[in-house]
Amino acid sequence: MTDVTDATFARDVLDRSAEVPVVIDLWAEWCGPCRTLGPILERVVAETGGTVELVKVDVDTNPQISASFQVQSIPAVYAISEGKVVDSFIGALPEPAVREFVARLAPAQSEADRLAALGDEASLRAALELEPDHAGAVLGLAELLAERGEGEEALALLARVPETAESRRVAARARLGGEADGAGDVDARLQGLLDRVKDDEDARREYVDILEMLGANDPRTPQYRRALASRLY
Repeated sequence: MTDVTDATFARDVLDRSAEVPVVIDLWAEWCGPCRTLGPILERVVAETGGTVELVKVDVDTNPQISASFQVQSIPAVYAISEGKVVDSFIGALPEPAVREFVARLAPAQSEADRLAALGDEASLRAALELEPDHAGAVLGLAELLAERGEGEEALALLARVPETAESRRVAARARLGGEADGAGDVDARLQGLLDRVKDDEDARREYVDILEMLGANDPRTPQYRRALASRLY
């Protein structure tokens, strides 16, 4: 899942839709139904193993995108393929309806897709034997490797696929290693790193990785990103 802005819409949606269908979730922080629908979309699209991609657009901060879709009510969801809208719906649909919507976009399942969906290491490696750059298998296997501390292999795998929010999260986990599951105070760690980010590249990398692990939906993430920007610039 990628957060898209007015500035990145052409690249992350229109250009990307030439390769895979892209689902756009138009939402806002104050929108209760958006918070209900968002996790359902993320889960269902993730299960396609990369054959469909999801992006999110905050309508309050991206007026150009909102205007182009003539948004009057949210959540509003559009599917883009080859640069054109091919399907859409308004409102927080139940999960079965969301699954039908996404299923209409996904291409027929390949043997690599089937193996990747099983999720165990042997199946994921078998999927990659068939399709070395299968996004779902790459992400699934990289996650397993990162969880058991084999970060170098995980990062090498991730280099096979285009960068997305999910690949950045898994890469962050791989780089952080055991620290990703530590019980330490995240806020204290970030505050401690903040004093070093300007002159210490390792500290800056760790700081960004922790934010990737927190994810865009954590309310602390934008706060700490602003704090990082203020220290760097």
